[in-house]
Amino acid sequence: MRAIGAIAAALLTLVSSAALAALKPGDVAPDFTLWAAQGGKDFSFSLSQALKKGPVVLYFYPKSFTSVCTVEAHEFAEAMEQFAAMGASVIGVSSDKIATQREFSSTECRDKFPVGADPDFKVINAYDAAFKVPVAGAMFANRISYVIAPDGKILSVVEDSGATKHIQNALAVVKQWRDAQAK
Repeated sequence: MRAIGAIAAALLTLVSSAALAALKPGDVAPDFTLWAAQGGKDFSFSLSQALKKGPVVLYFYPKSFTSVCTVEAHEFAEAMEQFAAMGASVIGVSSDKIATQREFSSTECRDKFPVGADPDFKVINAYDAAFKVPVAGAMFANRISYVIAPDGKILSVVEDSGATKHIQNALAVVKQWRDAQAK
C-alpha cells in the first residue's frame, strides 16, 4: 500500500499542476467537519470551532508517509510553537483514511497538530484541491495551503509542489494578520 503511495507521490512530483486554486484571498472559506487525528487519537475537527480560537492554516497534501508530505509535516511540527504564539492552529488534510492519519499524526506530525481524513474528497473538492494523476488516473489532494482568518475569510492561498514555501508563507501571513489586529 505504501509502495503505491510512493509511486503516486513520485508522479505528483513529476507532473506539475497548471491549475490554480479556485478559492482566492477574500473568499469565504467553506466550513467543514471531518475526522482527524492528533497524537494518535481520533476526534471530530470543525473549522468553525477552530476559527473561534484564531486563524487556521489548512494545508492539503497528497499522501501520508510519502517523501515531500513527510518533510512538510516535520516542518509544520517544528513551526507549531510559532503558530501557537500567534494564536493560530494548523490542520493537514489528505484523502488517507483515519487509521493512516492516526499513525501519521504521531510519527510525522510529532503529536503537534492534527491531520484530517477525507477519503470521500468532500473537503478536498470544496477547496478545489483535488489532483488527478494523468498516467495512473488516481485522485489525490494537491499540495495547497490556505490561511483562514477567524471571520472565515481566506487570507492566503499557496499552491506549490514543495513543502517549505507553505510553512514560510503561512507564518508570514499569520504574523501580518496578528500585527494588524494589534493596531
